[in-house]
Amino acid sequence: MKKIIYEIRSLATIIIIALLLKVTIVEAYIVPTGSMENTIMTGDFLIGNRFVYGLRTPDWIGVPYTDMGFSIPYYRFPEFKNPHQGDVIIFKYPRDQYHKYVKRCIAEPGDTLEVRARKVYVNSQEFPLPKHGKYIGSMLPESYQQREIFLGDQGNKDFFKAIRIPREGDVVSINTETNWEFLLPLMIMDGHKVTLQKGNLKYSFTITDPNDLYRRKGRRNVFDNYYPKGTLLNPWSITLTSNEIQYLFIDGRPVRDMKEYVIEQNYYWAMGDNRDDSLDSRFWGFVPENLILGEALFIYFSLDLDSWIPRLNRIGTVIR
Repeated sequence: MKKIIYEIRSLATIIIIALLLKVTIVEAYIVPTGSMENTIMTGDFLIGNRFVYGLRTPDWIGVPYTDMGFSIPYYRFPEFKNPHQGDVIIFKYPRDQYHKYVKRCIAEPGDTLEVRARKVYVNSQEFPLPKHGKYIGSMLPESYQQREIFLGDQGNKDFFKAIRIPREGDVVSINTETNWEFLLPLMIMDGHKVTLQKGNLKYSFTITDPNDLYRRKGRRNVFDNYYPKGTLLNPWSITLTSNEIQYLFIDGRPVRDMKEYVIEQNYYWAMGDNRDDSLDSRFWGFVPENLILGEALFIYFSLDLDSWIPRLNRIGTVIR
């Protein structure tokens, strides 16, 4: 009996140590998609450094892989460095923070990015496709407007119009020319509550996408919480006219009383090395610094998800 108790205690100690390591020193991540192939393969198990960009304490307590839990205040420790172009970063997906993504940082705050004929240019300098990156499909024509692309009018995944990455301290003017599809997500990611109030109607803006919730939960009723049935609005789901701006409020303050908005944190642009099979910033926009969890370091295990055979040759691979 004493031996059993000892074994249970030892196992519990190991589990506690592993959990403490995961939330303090390392970020463990299992790759479910091929968006980073062949740099990172589907079925790779990654270790990431949580310290390098500033350790972020947990912001949620609950049952893993479910919505059962609650949010708590978090603190980010000072960083050893900021994410730089070329780093492979692990972050919470802005449109459904229960998902973690791993992508390559392509552009930093204040940079201007453009994609021309698949080639990526940052500040007019080409950022070459990484060594193990690839294309698996044909290139789209420049004239083709891809409906699901970020901001809707940026072109397509192979021809993406120039866009500047927001930087802390940037000032965005608020007037009849303001691009609210661009600005509202930044306000929300900066932590502000954005509402549309007209008479007895009150809608709250969110960047959590019901399509992503459906992908994770598999329940069609998630759409019922969103406009037109529910009271939640995505910034890209409606077009705000100059007449409707009078009903827009930021933290209870009417937007009509504001002349400008100052960006409160840095943002980054992330893309997958498998450029034709990556749901990345070209489709959903910027990565806020407060959602970045760490830098991917190496592969500690790998499993072929088709045959369930371990890929021993990938164990120990350093991610570059």
